[in-house]
Amino acid sequence: MANNITIKACCTSLLLALGVMLAAPIDQALAARAKTNKEQTYVVKKGDTLWDIASRFLHDPWSWPEVWHANPNIKNPHLIFPGDVVYLYFVGGKPQISVNAVPSGKKETLPPVTKPGLKTVKLNPRSHIQPLSQAITTIPREAIEPFLRQMTVLDGDTYEELPHIISSFEEHLIAGKGNKVYVANVPRGNTNGDYTIVRQGKTYRDPDSNNILGYEAIHVAVARVTDRNDAVTTFDVGETWQEVLNGDRVLPFEEIKSDFYFYPRSPRETVDGRIISVLGGVTMIGQYAVVVINKGENAGMVPGHVLAIYQAGADVRDSVTNQPVRLPDERAGILMVFKVFNKVSFGVVLETTRTLSLNDRVTNP
Repeated sequence: MANNITIKACCTSLLLALGVMLAAPIDQALAARAKTNKEQTYVVKKGDTLWDIASRFLHDPWSWPEVWHANPNIKNPHLIFPGDVVYLYFVGGKPQISVNAVPSGKKETLPPVTKPGLKTVKLNPRSHIQPLSQAITTIPREAIEPFLRQMTVLDGDTYEELPHIISSFEEHLIAGKGNKVYVANVPRGNTNGDYTIVRQGKTYRDPDSNNILGYEAIHVAVARVTDRNDAVTTFDVGETWQEVLNGDRVLPFEEIKSDFYFYPRSPRETVDGRIISVLGGVTMIGQYAVVVINKGENAGMVPGHVLAIYQAGADVRDSVTNQPVRLPDERAGILMVFKVFNKVSFGVVLETTRTLSLNDRVTNP
């Protein structure tokens, strides 16, 4: 995405031939997802998120990809910007959504969108350039950004095998920006000399098998190699988020893509997982809490997958038979996966109907 700029056309693609669309059978399930059977418009505002807009039009916001009609001829056709006009309309009884283009054959039926004090003018399709940073995000940026940039999950014994800090300059116990640190067993494969200093956090275990799924690696600082020899490598510490300690590990630096523009959708495969941790030092799991689930790349998870959260039914005793009974699980919220590792994923809670807990079940919405 060169220069953080995207070319965005002011119209989306034309619909397929109307006769073909009308000939297709009506998908009753899809038709029921719209909150209204009337055409609607909405002007996107600064501070909106895609989840907000999808929730405005659809009972199930994660069905957005099924009704979204983007222009396939432009780069990043899914991006939406403040000032764009979102249209909900119906073809053959099925809801469809487009942006900045009055659907073919619908010009007279869609209500005009105007702002006070502005003249109405007729616009023709044209291209213009907008910074990518102005596009609305899927969910609030501040809810997930720290976890995108400053946390990794490592498999198995990877953490223990990483090079470690022996000491800092003049044998200080802690180091910060501008200090030197000395690291043992640094391989020579990282040609650019940039590293991330990490510290082990939680150990993630599967709640059913108790198998280790991964180790939390908290990003402490960035550092650059200034001198190498066979036993000890010297680093200069750069940007820091926490104090650097003896025993911290180093990883080759990787530019982290802070992607806030993924699109909510239900997984194609059946998912049956659990919430195994909550991040950020919070104890109550509510809206915008970031949680860890015990499903990752190995289970087909990708950023944007939406999962329903179910609270386990309580164990009660039947007063008539005196037998223990497990009550049904109750749906309690919705989360969206935003960062995926091999065996676990990070998700952000988007909706709740009650306070959530560790070990709550996650499955297809």
